[in-house]
Amino acid sequence: MSGADGKKPALVVAGPTCSGKSALALSLAERLGGVVINADSMQVYSELRVLTARPTPADEARAPHALYGVRPAAQASTAAWWRGAALQAMDEAARCGRVPILCGGTGLYLAALVQGLAEIPDPGEAAREEARHLLHILGPASLHARLASADPETAARLRPTDSQRLARAWEVWRGTGRGLASWQQSPGPEAAFPWSVRAIILDPPRDALRAAIAGRFEGMLTQGALEEVRGLIGQGLPSSLPAMRAHGVPELAAYLRGEITLADAAARARMVTGQYTKRQATWFRHRDIAAKEATHRFLARFEENTQFMERNMPPILSFIRTSG
Repeated sequence: MSGADGKKPALVVAGPTCSGKSALALSLAERLGGVVINADSMQVYSELRVLTARPTPADEARAPHALYGVRPAAQASTAAWWRGAALQAMDEAARCGRVPILCGGTGLYLAALVQGLAEIPDPGEAAREEARHLLHILGPASLHARLASADPETAARLRPTDSQRLARAWEVWRGTGRGLASWQQSPGPEAAFPWSVRAIILDPPRDALRAAIAGRFEGMLTQGALEEVRGLIGQGLPSSLPAMRAHGVPELAAYLRGEITLADAAARARMVTGQYTKRQATWFRHRDIAAKEATHRFLARFEENTQFMERNMPPILSFIRTSG
């Protein structure tokens, strides 16, 4: 199945955490004969079903899902790895006569899928080890200050609290002699993107998101979130790994160590998740993740998500079939 331009159709359902992406993607998969493909950087980790709100077994029985829980927490996911895995999953869906429906809120992954990634040489193990060591002994804020002196262009793009990206930027600069921002400005290999992408962006009001975040985290605590974090701690994983920084993990780990109360941990987790959704919403409002392909935004109140989907499903389906 392909369009007049010879490209195969694919759909993206994106937006902030708790905006109702998964429910909409699942409903579309049922109606279109699709496969829901994960585009969330934390839902790839097998140990984090509860804290990342991965689809339930009942959801997975309703429609095929791919790239959920496929990577151990000890093995960091990257945009490059995910892009390759997503393209394979999309090809497999097409071979089975199904529509790939990419669902997630990690804008970097979705942009990388359509626009490609610059080819950055491997910095080498020595540079990686140095970055991990500096992050451990200095902390992210001090590493950010060092990076600002060595590679100010890249440092200006990174938050002083973003330990994973700071370590990556340092290792690239040390291992290649060139800043990460400079590499990313270089064009990647020319390759035709064989998919015609339609993107649906969910953009709920802030008050609806805050209420949804609070309700979701309370539910996570009753569904085994503490046990998930206890299991991660038991593996002795470095705190710099992405899975150890998933929303709720650092906060609940502090509670399990006796450093804060459970109420404080929950309040902090809600706060950092809310801050993240604000950054996600800003990212999606200012970037066309479909890279000049047709994009449509649907405004939804989370607490009315079921009614929203039923009310908007006909225009959504029409948009998917006619745009592009």
